[in-house]
Amino acid sequence: MKIAMSRNSSMTFGQKFWQINWLLIVLLIVLAFIGCAMLYSAGDASWDPWAKRHLTRFSVGLLLMIFVAVIDIRIWLRHAYTLYFIILALLIAVEVIGVISGGAQRWVNLGIVQLQPSEIMKISLVLALAKFFHSVSLEEIGRPRLLIVPLLLVSAPVILVLRQPDLGTAIILIMTAGVIFFLAGVRAWKFGVLIGTILVSLPFAWAMLHSYQKNRILTFLDPESDPLGSGYHIMQSKIALGSGGVFGKGFLEGTQSHLNFLPEKQTDFIFTMLAEEFGMIGGLLLLLVYTLILIYCFAIALRVHNQFGRLVTLGIGGTFFFYIFINIAMVMGLLPVVGIPLPMVSYGGTAMLSILIGFGFIICSYVHRDIRVGRHGNANLD
Repeated sequence: MKIAMSRNSSMTFGQKFWQINWLLIVLLIVLAFIGCAMLYSAGDASWDPWAKRHLTRFSVGLLLMIFVAVIDIRIWLRHAYTLYFIILALLIAVEVIGVISGGAQRWVNLGIVQLQPSEIMKISLVLALAKFFHSVSLEEIGRPRLLIVPLLLVSAPVILVLRQPDLGTAIILIMTAGVIFFLAGVRAWKFGVLIGTILVSLPFAWAMLHSYQKNRILTFLDPESDPLGSGYHIMQSKIALGSGGVFGKGFLEGTQSHLNFLPEKQTDFIFTMLAEEFGMIGGLLLLLVYTLILIYCFAIALRVHNQFGRLVTLGIGGTFFFYIFINIAMVMGLLPVVGIPLPMVSYGGTAMLSILIGFGFIICSYVHRDIRVGRHGNANLD
């Protein structure tokens, strides 16, 4: 084992390159091309305005993913907090100089690109929490006061994201943090206390919601109450889902989407358009690809010999799952509409780049799976 770990820690770039899990990358490419095809359809059989940009962004993200994957995992461990605070600073910058679009202030203009820091925070938070729990022992995790730091790491971005406002991203940040806390060994009764606190604070949280967020929740409970107003999105989504049947209407033949009854068909409701054109079979095949990717994440985590890599892999895998679950449940009317894209398929630059960078960290954990990493990022071959 010591020989394997030593060899793994001193691999050349070429050796690391061939250690990359290429089948996982093939599955991500399949998702990207499914998204490209649906965006081509959403653009009325045109590469503009969405499909061409989607493909370009995926190409850039793929290169970033490979770059992240071949960097020594100990470097990412040492700089996890630095990355977190850089993104947190960008979230604060959104409050001051953020760009407003669609009634929300979520972007910051960096000159050559507009960045949505809340998307990248989903990955940065995983790295920061993984570093924290990697640096403490299981006995120390049992002390309640030790959880103050990770709770602050979670609370700061959640509060800033809620102010944008972006309820969907805040929910994913909280749920991902919960996964990492659980995997790190935090006792179940502490989750019970936290859930109880959340339930007690629900009336105060309701009072803090914006009017459109309250309308979304009320519409979720009774969409037929205002079918031409706040319930329009979800009603049209259900119609499109049902009209696709088992085999769908055919590529480019969707009526709800191409006659502009279906809103946000290129982003939040792209799964609805896919189900209308390719039916239940098309939807299930897409879910199969997602399932295979999630299985790969779990299998990689089982093979990683350091706590940081395991937590990063399962944390980012959890984030990916929450993206999928919330988006599909949302368009089916099982959850309120909260503006979460379908990963790798929906149109959105920062979301795609953050997901691909996240998978870069997962592959990095696999490439360096035999390294036993010390609490502060140094090699530990004992």
